[in-house]
Amino acid sequence: MSIRKPSWFSSDTIMVSTAPTCGLTKGGRLLPIVNPATGKRVQEIDPETGAAVDAIDDKLKEDAIALSKGQQTDTLSFIPAADIDLRCAVPVYYDHRYRDQFNEAMKLPQFEGFEAASIGALISRGTLTVRGGHGSPSQDERIGDVPYIKVSDLRAGLVNINPTNRIPLSVAKKFWGGPESGLKAFDLLCPERTSKNIGDFCILLPGQERVVTTKEVIVLRPGPRANFDPFYLLWALSLKVVRDQWRRIIFMQTNREDVGKRYLEILLPVPPTGKRANEVSQPFRTYYQTLAAARSSLSDYLNQDKQHHFFVSGAEELVAADSGFDE
Repeated sequence: MSIRKPSWFSSDTIMVSTAPTCGLTKGGRLLPIVNPATGKRVQEIDPETGAAVDAIDDKLKEDAIALSKGQQTDTLSFIPAADIDLRCAVPVYYDHRYRDQFNEAMKLPQFEGFEAASIGALISRGTLTVRGGHGSPSQDERIGDVPYIKVSDLRAGLVNINPTNRIPLSVAKKFWGGPESGLKAFDLLCPERTSKNIGDFCILLPGQERVVTTKEVIVLRPGPRANFDPFYLLWALSLKVVRDQWRRIIFMQTNREDVGKRYLEILLPVPPTGKRANEVSQPFRTYYQTLAAARSSLSDYLNQDKQHHFFVSGAEELVAADSGFDE
């Protein structure tokens, strides 16, 4: 028996729906639409009974109906078959909206002279350097003085050291592969796995370099050929049109999320000069340098006073972080 070929079928393209909902919750119950302004469920009339019932959030059904009518939606697209990799058959990966939004933003006056380049391309040029975390010491080894940084410690733009979660220096050196951690002041750290804050970068403040980071983080810093400093890099990575791109590359696994090497595809604006980079990112530079100086001052007081039980690990010494890019 032959199967009728639908009108939208094409041998050259593949229909992909990136609808975020299908009418059901994770527990298998109907997913109601909630009005964000009132916090109440949206009601609609059941055509069969005439009674008011909860409206169901089913974007996948909306895509299917639009497809049957030859219409388009924001989450319905046709991707060239040559661009589909069956080893990466996750619909959201082929969602072009976030890249389109970035490209449109790059046309704005504030980005005049800027170049768009992926993280991977910038690493290849020597403009960025990247490394992973050190590793994950076992629970019984967490009895020393060197802070161990977990994914949950990367919050709100800062590396929050837990004074109760530290390991011996001898163990830390094994994870470092030598006497030092390889980290630098103002490195950018980001969760790579297991957390909803993937794509949110945090700054390592001066004095926090001697830590052991869990292996499930990404560490970025400007490379030898960069015309920008870490504060510009954080400014660029924090732009909404950059941050939204992470939605496309984060895949849910059985009990955790990950980005693999797909984060190398994230597009960033590259400044035309160091001077321009410093101009746009000055508020970030001022905030973090002021914060670093305040931590250092408080640490000096606590080290001299010796009367307070107050943990300010890593604020022992302020390290100057002027970019030096004036052209």
